[in-house]
Amino acid sequence: MKKLKYHVASTLDGFIATEQHTAEAFMQDRLVKDSEHVADYLASFASYDTVLMGRRTYEVGLKLGVTDPYPALETYVFSHSMKESPNPRVKLITEDSVGVVRRLKEQQGKDLYLCGGGEFAATLLTAGLVDEVLVKLNPLLLGSGIPLATRLKEVKNLELLSTKVYKNGVVLLRYSVLG
Repeated sequence: MKKLKYHVASTLDGFIATEQHTAEAFMQDRLVKDSEHVADYLASFASYDTVLMGRRTYEVGLKLGVTDPYPALETYVFSHSMKESPNPRVKLITEDSVGVVRRLKEQQGKDLYLCGGGEFAATLLTAGLVDEVLVKLNPLLLGSGIPLATRLKEVKNLELLSTKVYKNGVVLLRYSVLG
């Protein structure tokens, strides 16, 4: 069975994007230029064969003209409002996200990468489908924005599996989701 890993960048105060669903703060030169954590993130793609994301996360790239943000991975976008996919490679799922993800986990192959966002992650966490949470904790404070997971129905306990501290202040935290 495949694992579903929520691999996400976050600020120290727990936000994955601004209230306007932008992530420019994470793109500062001091955080990404010649950064080992970016190289590690890109290398992690070798462990995935599928990426899952909510509509708002997908639309960040779409606004820049990127219709297939992960061409090496099978891509699923989950949305109740999009009517059709702008790219034939990107599969649009409009109903039963939990059932679709459950079926994807049962397939053979590499792990599933949950790219975001906070509402979609909360749905999958609540359904007990997320196996690991990998947080790239950035030395930033936004004060408000899109939380890592919104409106969880219950507390989700995590077990720390590993940490890695990078020279630029980013800390990679890897957790297993318990129960």
